[in-house]
Amino acid sequence: MKIAVIGAGAIGGLVAGYLKSKGEDVSVVARPEAAKAIQEKGLAISGVRGDFDVAIDASERLDYNPGLAILCTKTQDIAAALEANRSFLKDTIILTTQNGVRADEIVSKYFAKDKIISSIVMFGSTMIAPAEIVHNFEGKWIIGSIFGANGARAEEIAKVLNHIFPVQLSDELKGMKYLKVFVNANNCIPAVLGKSMQECFSDIEISKISIGIWKEGLGIVQKSGIKLVSLPDFPLERMIQLASAPTEIAGKIYSGIMTNLSKAPLYGSILQSIKRGKASEIDYINGEFVHLAKENNLAAPLNEKLVEMVHEVEQSKKFFSKEDLLSRAKGLYN
Repeated sequence: MKIAVIGAGAIGGLVAGYLKSKGEDVSVVARPEAAKAIQEKGLAISGVRGDFDVAIDASERLDYNPGLAILCTKTQDIAAALEANRSFLKDTIILTTQNGVRADEIVSKYFAKDKIISSIVMFGSTMIAPAEIVHNFEGKWIIGSIFGANGARAEEIAKVLNHIFPVQLSDELKGMKYLKVFVNANNCIPAVLGKSMQECFSDIEISKISIGIWKEGLGIVQKSGIKLVSLPDFPLERMIQLASAPTEIAGKIYSGIMTNLSKAPLYGSILQSIKRGKASEIDYINGEFVHLAKENNLAAPLNEKLVEMVHEVEQSKKFFSKEDLLSRAKGLYN
């Protein structure tokens, strides 16, 4: 199977590098700067599996028809990526990897739903420069169809991807995706402060804001009638227990979890985009809680404030201080 990885950021670069190292027929479609760097020096992968370099073809556009296209752009960049490569994707299976819950809906405007396989990435990585990726921590890759039952196509893709990560096929991907929003929702904090997750969440007061994000989000999701489904290594019960506990206690527990996730600094996808001068996916993460709240005549004041602050950082290129964050969030969580 010819495989095209569209997007060479933290996840796309890691996936492409690992697939190529396993002998798969894979190439990368990337932005000009990244495509040039990959062509000149290959991908440099480091982290939990050691350090290695891998030579791999890279270009700004597809020039062949892949059997599988792994879509690794941010959600807000999906439409442009599909428009640019549409003529070579007519007979291709599209695998989405984006955070949030909107990616498959966007792709379905371009291709038949039976060609779209969705996925949830539970491993973590960081792009430190074009063509340089750090694999921070291991995790499963969950795949399945959002638009119907899983079939032979999903099983075939699972076999390929299982060469690089343990793959789990699921018929409950929608509920899992909504729970993954909670996993990603606290990425807004490093983006607001311009610091690593370890630096941010070593502070109990900051960790208490994270618990507030979950408390607010859980109330909105439950009142919206959405059924959450457990993820590997992140059972639904754990999130509910933390969100239901007194904020002071839950904040201390959350701080301990987050400061021990990775030895290498973790920045989260939102801050990584901002550091590259790109628009972040905040509207599809914390913004999803805001969207659901508006749809169901509910309120999401904390998440709405954090979305606003991330957009301010994107526009001003200036990060907030801890004191600014605590002041802006005051009274919006308990």
